[in-house]
Amino acid sequence: MFPACRYSIQGVEMERFADEADVVIVGGGPAGLSAAIRLKQLANEQEKELRVCLVEKASQIGAHTLSGACLEPSALIELFPDWKERGAPLNTPVTEDLFSILTKKHRIPVPMLPGLPMNNHGNYIVRLGHFVRWLGEQAEELGVEIYPGYAAAEVLFHEDGSVKGIATNDVGIAKDGSPKDVFERGMELHAKVTLFGEGCHGHLAKQLYQRFNLRENCEPQTYAIGLKELWVIDEKKWRPGRIEHSVGWPLDRNTYGGSFLYHLNEGEPLVALGFVIGLDYTNPYLSPFREFQRWKHHPFIAKTLEGGDRIAYGARALNEGGYQSLPKVTFPGGMLIGCSPGFMNVPKIKGTHTAMKSGMLAAEAIFPKVTAEDPASETTGFHIPEYEENLKKSWIWKELYSVRNIRPSFHNYFGLYGGMLYTGVFYWIFRGKEPWTLKHAGLDSAQLKPAKECLPIEYPKPDGKLSFDLLSSVALSGTNHEGDQPPHLTLKDDSVPVARNLAIYDGPEQRFCPAGVYEYVPLETGEGMRLQINAQNCVHCKTCDIKDPSQNINWVVPEGSGGPAYNGM
Repeated sequence: MFPACRYSIQGVEMERFADEADVVIVGGGPAGLSAAIRLKQLANEQEKELRVCLVEKASQIGAHTLSGACLEPSALIELFPDWKERGAPLNTPVTEDLFSILTKKHRIPVPMLPGLPMNNHGNYIVRLGHFVRWLGEQAEELGVEIYPGYAAAEVLFHEDGSVKGIATNDVGIAKDGSPKDVFERGMELHAKVTLFGEGCHGHLAKQLYQRFNLRENCEPQTYAIGLKELWVIDEKKWRPGRIEHSVGWPLDRNTYGGSFLYHLNEGEPLVALGFVIGLDYTNPYLSPFREFQRWKHHPFIAKTLEGGDRIAYGARALNEGGYQSLPKVTFPGGMLIGCSPGFMNVPKIKGTHTAMKSGMLAAEAIFPKVTAEDPASETTGFHIPEYEENLKKSWIWKELYSVRNIRPSFHNYFGLYGGMLYTGVFYWIFRGKEPWTLKHAGLDSAQLKPAKECLPIEYPKPDGKLSFDLLSSVALSGTNHEGDQPPHLTLKDDSVPVARNLAIYDGPEQRFCPAGVYEYVPLETGEGMRLQINAQNCVHCKTCDIKDPSQNINWVVPEGSGGPAYNGM
């Protein structure tokens, strides 16, 4: 470890120390951990020294992880053929697969034919946070250095423009920018190659897209928001291994979304349920959280939950752009892996297997380069285009290409029903081999219509039994941030929320945020309104940064360990 640079904050001189590794990985999710594991597997097999460091902003591995989750085990089998003997927490094999179109009071069953993307034969229902924690244990056993509670806040560059590594953020800074008694300078981690696996809409990846023009030859990414709860239900209603998906009510046919309800086998009658809504929706009055709450009152859903207890809540944005929206993933000194570039298979509602495989492919491309005695690299930070080449030869590429038209096919007059018809004909029969590629609608932030063109949505009041208010829900996420720190939700222009978002769209941020972060309150003078940001509620879902119609909100990392404290979400 060595001093990297000096820094003065309000007269206090502090040095920022730096450390060297062969590979630095940002993000302790499935992609980052799979990359780390594969690198150390290769190093151990070939008896080579290789230092791999991984930083994760959550207080512990898995604490910021949220997914349905139904896991396709293909990548896990490749990474650990003996995963069962190692005790991987895949406790619930899928035994039953139900798919429904919901009307307000009824259910129309849809047969789950073999070969359709949502057929889950051979998959496992998991608590992804627990699975990620297990991956972390495997990584540490192999010699990976894992640093939870350290938020990567800055990308560092060599003089030739290649990525040098990352710096973690300073901690112990007050809201006014002054150093507190506990002030501690962030640390630099330098590497030959840095992998960015921050998850969906990573704030460092956003900077890299611009600096290296990585999105030059792809469509804009399109997203959804996923909201999730865990319930303990009446044991008589518990069907371990059952998977239920639905589309339709309460959404209209032109709003993309659907639900899941998974029965886990974890020693108690536990179900994971959630609602996903595409962030290309157009009505500014729509509230994803309140749509989720009223969905639970559908007779087909309510019968499972009645008499149960809700024990956890959370939310996260997810990539839905698929093949059309994949950016360039290599650049001098670094790579993008996992949900950061967006390898989710939307029709399958699965991205863990593709995220893991992308990390493994990255590791296999990196290893021979960083361990070579005379590595050939035109830049100081290694540029390894072989990763992208290998991606295009892998089953990830084939899988995403085959389903590329399913999500954009919903942009038609018939909406949901036209998209389902397209899927039935062109995917089930032709397996995505049609000679055309459909386009997405564009940036999600550009899709909202002015409020005056839309009907307000009247949502029922929560009953406290099946449906709940927002703040009591956020309390179940374990979210906590140090109160006296600079804001991590920043506005580029303080005047825009009232002058544009409130005036034109009736303040959509107070509805699309699933944590009650944004609210419009009267000015102290009593005349006019202002946007109040309750940053301590933030569950790090990134929806605001994506959906804000003015693109005025910028999400950056708070102090490490801040945010939700999910337990097996």
